[in-house]
Amino acid sequence: MSTSEGGRGRASRRVLSGCLGVVLALFIPALQTPAVADAALHPRTGEALAPARPEEVGLSSERLGRIRQVMEEEVAAGRLPGAVVMIARRGRLAYAESFGFRDKAAGAPLEKDAIFRIYSMTKPLASVAAMTLVEDGRIQLTDPVAKYLPEFKDLKVAGTRPNALGESAPDLVPAERAPTVQDLLRHSAGLAYGEITTNPAVKAAYAKAGLVKPDFDYNTTDLTPDEFTSRIAGAPLAYQPGTVWQYSLAVDVLGRVVEKASGRRLGDYLAERVLRPLKMTETGFSVPADKAGRIAQALPNDPATGAPNRLIDGAVPKNDSGGAGGYGTAADYLRFAQALLDGGSLDGTRVLSRTTVELMTADHLGDRIKPVVGPGELLMGVPGYTFGLGFMVRKDAGIAGVPGSKGEFMWAGYAGTFFWVDPKEDLAVVMMTQAPGPSRAHYRREIKQLVYGAIAD
Repeated sequence: MSTSEGGRGRASRRVLSGCLGVVLALFIPALQTPAVADAALHPRTGEALAPARPEEVGLSSERLGRIRQVMEEEVAAGRLPGAVVMIARRGRLAYAESFGFRDKAAGAPLEKDAIFRIYSMTKPLASVAAMTLVEDGRIQLTDPVAKYLPEFKDLKVAGTRPNALGESAPDLVPAERAPTVQDLLRHSAGLAYGEITTNPAVKAAYAKAGLVKPDFDYNTTDLTPDEFTSRIAGAPLAYQPGTVWQYSLAVDVLGRVVEKASGRRLGDYLAERVLRPLKMTETGFSVPADKAGRIAQALPNDPATGAPNRLIDGAVPKNDSGGAGGYGTAADYLRFAQALLDGGSLDGTRVLSRTTVELMTADHLGDRIKPVVGPGELLMGVPGYTFGLGFMVRKDAGIAGVPGSKGEFMWAGYAGTFFWVDPKEDLAVVMMTQAPGPSRAHYRREIKQLVYGAIAD
């Protein structure tokens, strides 16, 4: 094509584009989906999560009523102390209810502003904090962890080798590559949890290092940041970095990386870059004395096993555990979930770019990284999920035995807390309870079924 022909072609395309723009401007209201039309009526600017009647955002009030029925039955049967459930759709708060007791022994009812131990729901918060440093150019996902934590140089992996009798014997082999920041975010660094790993050498090393308590509960907050870093780096890895998805202490290590890269304590940096901008005023790594009376309590013993329920107590920790040390309210966490749903911003304040949120909620395992136990099996007892950077992500609408959409993302906490974000349905949900027993997966599946069953359009 000659230069003149190219000019005429571009001119023709500009005319066609202009005509098309006029046509679309005339007809776009008729082409909008209900979600887009509702977003136009209720834009995501100004005060976020303004209350709405369920029917205004495509939910059924009658069907949402099933949540109370189910939760109150569980409380009455002594299987659940209480719960708070909050649901946002199309950017508006359509449901916010509490059930049962904040402290059953004291007869104290659970209020919607109760403070919960969110345990592993701290991980998405710490992951977002890390990604703000990536956006600032102070961290790259491909950076080796040892760039920030020199103790992580020359790591060993706990494997096996044949002994003189041809039997497998424990052995330590060099790591084939250094774990990276991306590995920490997606749990592929070769780290583990001492109480759940099946690698005997790693389990023994974590116990010896004081990373688990005698009852094999995790232990990170009783150590200083430097003690934690040196002890976990001194233990062998359970797998070669970048080869296996193993739920682990990786986000606790990520918290140390955030501290080194920012020069701030994790809680202070998280508050500055995430919590305060999102107006999450009651989320942090400890609970002030004047708010301690609002902490929700678990039942003294797990109803299924009879084992005592032992939970953290709200005290200021030696080490801010990015993996499991957080406290917060359902309303605070719903603001965080809504900010992610809206591409990294809320109330006109941006904490991450849309492209970063998309990166975090993409599949980062693919076919190269194999799970020991799949993320969905671990969280809800169902297949069909992969893992991104801080979140479990649904791969397809099918496969999993729970309702949901391709691309939804979520995580949960040891004591029963749970949240998910479904971009396709323009939906964010938080459930807070303090029920750390084996029934957690049941309640996660159940609340998903109840919420999706209430979607009317």
